[in-house]
Amino acid sequence: MDIEIVFNELSLHTCASDITTARQLMTELINTIFSIKPPSGIKRKLRTKSDFNYSELAPDYRVVQWRNDPDVDLEARRFLKTLQDKNDLPLPDIPDPGIEASYQGQQAIGLYYAFVFNSLAVSLKSEPLWDCSSLKLQVTTVDEEEQEEPLIIRYENVLHASCSNHVQEHHDWIDGFQERIRQGVSDGLDLWNRRGELFPSLLFCESVSKQIQSLYTGTPMFRQVVNKLFELENYCKTWTDGAFNLDLIPSKATPESDSRLEKLKPKLTFKCPDNVHRIFSFHLRMTGAGAWRLHFSEELGPAKILIGYIGPKIQ
Repeated sequence: MDIEIVFNELSLHTCASDITTARQLMTELINTIFSIKPPSGIKRKLRTKSDFNYSELAPDYRVVQWRNDPDVDLEARRFLKTLQDKNDLPLPDIPDPGIEASYQGQQAIGLYYAFVFNSLAVSLKSEPLWDCSSLKLQVTTVDEEEQEEPLIIRYENVLHASCSNHVQEHHDWIDGFQERIRQGVSDGLDLWNRRGELFPSLLFCESVSKQIQSLYTGTPMFRQVVNKLFELENYCKTWTDGAFNLDLIPSKATPESDSRLEKLKPKLTFKCPDNVHRIFSFHLRMTGAGAWRLHFSEELGPAKILIGYIGPKIQ
């Protein structure tokens, strides 16, 4: 498993005034990434958009030219090469359908995927606004179930660095990477086989088995499913008595509308491990996974949650 670092393409929107300044900015970026010290045996990996190498650093001076510039330190150029795996797909040019991600009014692909992948975003310090250790990303989704206010706007925190001092502020995130590896799962089959170990408070309906096992690693869908399950598991650890409280789950959890319940009752009903058929109205939306839902029931609580469905929105 690699420690993923995502480049913020917005920091390239302001070019350096000259080649010398561009070289200095790239040197600081390389030093920033180099200061990220992952646990032993873990490699750094830099994720970028497809046009990264052809982005302009200064007038008539692109990243690809920097990579071949004899006046740039050879080790710095080699280091950047080690960060990028030619077999990795570049970041897509748009977020998932139905999702808009922006920072200060500009579409922010790198920051969005840093949020989705729980990664560290890095920037060239081309403007003062990138001289900070965290950024607030605006994520807008469309809720087709809401007639009056269909747009849902949330502000998500993204870990960020444009210098080594910022990296030092994220030492807890870097040190915790080993624990995330321990908890990490390789794919949907591994997730299903380890469900009892990772999620002792969650009970999974039989219908969820194939849905989970069909997920593959490296995609927003897989990562978001894992994140949502951990959110429910962590909530169960604190829910020792009293009524279930949707507001204490980090992600927005909502019940189905009365009209959808009436229309889709058979499709929202699943057989549970105790052989009882229950209606699963509560659901979490998948940010970064298109129109996906995770349906759950709190009927066996406190401290237990049933998982009934994970997949595309039920229609």
